Amino acid sequence: MRYTDNLELIRAAYQAFHDRDVTALLGTMAEDMEWVHPESMSRYGLGGTKAGHDGVRAFLAKVPTVLGGMKLHPTEFVQSGDRVVVFGVRDVTSLSGHTEELEFVHSWTLRDGLAVRMEDIFDTVAFQRVIES
Repeated sequence: MRYTDNLELIRAAYQAFHDRDVTALLGTMAEDMEWVHPESMSRYGLGGTKAGHDGVRAFLAKVPTVLGGMKLHPTEFVQSGDRVVVFGVRDVTSLSGHTEELEFVHSWTLRDGLAVRMEDIFDTVAFQRVIES
């Protein structure tokens, strides 16, 4: 599905993530999507750039092997041209059941009604502390 409004597209992506609907989430993304996370998360298999729908699927499949759960709560959407920046908090739960609320910034780049890049910016030390708890 092609979206005519960038904010509508990004809100649909968060709804799909909330619903755990990978097909709907990938429907908001171009085939050549770049899914970017801080390199320091590589030791958990969550760092670096994942390419395309297969890369996003592989990333999403890896998350439950290192986390007990995660819920995103976007609080502010800022649009400038083909960029949407989302500020929010996420509840991150370790495999042992410890949960913390951590802030995030997601920078989305869009082209022709689909996301082509998402960069996740967050406090990696705090995130790793939750994983290890």
